[in-house]
Amino acid sequence: MHVQNWLKEKERVKKFSFVFAAFVLICFSSHRQVLAAEGIQNDDCFACHETMDSAKYVSSIHGSRLCTSCHSDIKELPHPEKLAPVQCATCHHIENEIYQNSDHGKAVSFGIPAAGCLSCHGEAHTLLNYRNPESPVFRLNIAKTCGTCHENQEKMAQYALSENSPITSYSESIHGNALLKKGLLSSAICTDCHGSHDLHSPKNPVSKIFPRNVPYTCGKCHENVLKTYERSIHGKAALAGEREAPVCTDCHGEHRIKSHLDPASSVYSATVSEKTCGHCHSSEKINTKFHLPADRVSSYFDSYHGLAGKLGATTVANCASCHGAHDVLPSSDPNSSVNKNNLPKTCGRCHPGAGIQLAEGSVHGKPSPKENHIVYFVSIGYVLLIIGVIGGMLFHNALDFFKKLRLHYQRVKQESTHLRFTRGERIQHFILVITFIVLAYTGFALKYSEAWWNYPFMMIPSNVDWRGLVHKAAAIVFIVLGIYHMCFMILTWRGRLQLNALLPQLRDFGDLFTAMKYYIGISKDRPHFERYNYIEKSEYWALIWGSVIMILTGMILTFENFFMKFLPKWGLDLATAIHFYEAVLATLAILVWHFYFVILDPECYPLSFNMVTGKVAEKEKAIENGSGNDLSNPKEQH
Repeated sequence: MHVQNWLKEKERVKKFSFVFAAFVLICFSSHRQVLAAEGIQNDDCFACHETMDSAKYVSSIHGSRLCTSCHSDIKELPHPEKLAPVQCATCHHIENEIYQNSDHGKAVSFGIPAAGCLSCHGEAHTLLNYRNPESPVFRLNIAKTCGTCHENQEKMAQYALSENSPITSYSESIHGNALLKKGLLSSAICTDCHGSHDLHSPKNPVSKIFPRNVPYTCGKCHENVLKTYERSIHGKAALAGEREAPVCTDCHGEHRIKSHLDPASSVYSATVSEKTCGHCHSSEKINTKFHLPADRVSSYFDSYHGLAGKLGATTVANCASCHGAHDVLPSSDPNSSVNKNNLPKTCGRCHPGAGIQLAEGSVHGKPSPKENHIVYFVSIGYVLLIIGVIGGMLFHNALDFFKKLRLHYQRVKQESTHLRFTRGERIQHFILVITFIVLAYTGFALKYSEAWWNYPFMMIPSNVDWRGLVHKAAAIVFIVLGIYHMCFMILTWRGRLQLNALLPQLRDFGDLFTAMKYYIGISKDRPHFERYNYIEKSEYWALIWGSVIMILTGMILTFENFFMKFLPKWGLDLATAIHFYEAVLATLAILVWHFYFVILDPECYPLSFNMVTGKVAEKEKAIENGSGNDLSNPKEQH
């Protein structure tokens, strides 16, 4: 037995001796080659390359290596002027293989300028270990290194990246603030999330920032949060590949991540419901796909919590207060914070002593026959009561108002003796009033489509744009009226007299000055005017000017295909802006200026009947200074 063991040991020694001899022979042969290559020392290189700082090279990470270990094509001195590019892959095989498959590596292989080894690691002869604070890839310097390219918006524009100024955004985040301002090296940097040599587009399934991979990328630092998120309804859906399910960046943001205590944060208590949770849960597409209630967001904002939250209150319950943040579970789950059995505990965090009664009824606050039948029917009863009581009051006051208005009209009609407007002029004014109201109403209904006054056009679902049709029809009537009025003012005898009376005069400025002295009490003499005073003249010419502007811009917007042949895009935008703001100006002018002088003026309240009867009373006629023309008698004008 001992002999056999001895023979086996001898055989192993023999094999080892053979292998060792072969190894020594190979090493000797290689050593001879190395000796031949090492005939050129670094000092020989520095002797010619005087501009190179030999001290910096020696202190670099490659300082212990010969120049010829990288410039391997140098066989003798002096060497050829043009040398082959240095290949980092000669030593760094694994890093190079990973890099070649990255977005940067693939771009370089296609001849597209992109970050290479030296772009990130620094100048070739002074490369430093990544742990060296002076290294471009030291954690504290990574953002600046990446920003060399990615903050250059002109350079990056051609690549259609999702972020124009990622380093600026990062510097404003909780991660960037901790790293750049506080020097906390454990804070997340660019390469922690995007990778270094293995950087890929977020659309690439192997990318660290591919949606399904984001939780694990963030989880490298936030491990406990990841474990909680994985068990949540969002986490299960997201990790199963449902893109609509939110991952970390959908709620917290990407580069501009803020603390949940920061008012600018997307998960700040006062805004998380509207800006973050509401972004998905008010989406018709998401609610339909996952069979979610469509009114969760709107009903929350109808509740006390939602209304107070909209006003900026930070102590009222938001979505996360009840449903959780990373641990959101469906209400049917026994572990859910909004499960019926857990509501007393959940609500009790803010309302100590809350009992199981809180589980009775809808939490979100919108009454429905199924969930809040008592609240629902009480609400319906109050709506009917309000309609009945307030409607009865309005009916009573309407009867009172129209009775008194009729008596006032009869009194004014008896007192009115001087003709001011003919029947034709009054009809023009009536048509103008109707078309103006219709145009303003339908126009603003387009601009403010969600406003309550747009409701009549939304009552009946239809593929027909009734608002647009009514607006265009009123516009046609308005244009025809304008053409008729122009012909009346130019071609008829009475029209020319009216036009002459409406022409601005220097006296109008004096009348304005006199009126202002009377209004503020400097003068006790009541001002006397021509047939048309400065108030009426300004109204008339403002109407003419505004009508021309609205008709021209309206034509451009109606026949946009025709005008696009001649106008640039900004020309159509300009027409849109002018049309809208001129409408606002005209509407406000009517409400503030015209309505005062024909309704709210104490001398004519509740309404001036000049455009109803066409006549003015003797006391109104007396306000004129006598030089005005009475157009009721044509013979007096000759």
